[in-house]
Amino acid sequence: MRDPNRLYEFYNELMNEHMKNLPDWRFGQLMNNFFIWLKLKYNHDGFYLEDDHFMKIFKEYIDYISMI
Repeated sequence: MRDPNRLYEFYNELMNEHMKNLPDWRFGQLMNNFFIWLKLKYNHDGFYLEDDHFMKIFKEYIDYISMI
């Protein structure tokens, strides 16, 4: 079983990216838009991403959003 304490770091990092880059977006809006982008760009389902890989791709999404 994975260490549940790993979630503190993951969610804090996710929250910081959300607050810093897209604070006007609701959480569901952020996740929905990210998962749609993930499917279109990589034809990938976010269900299978490990936390570290999720965060790497999520930051890529944030960079993409900040350029448009």
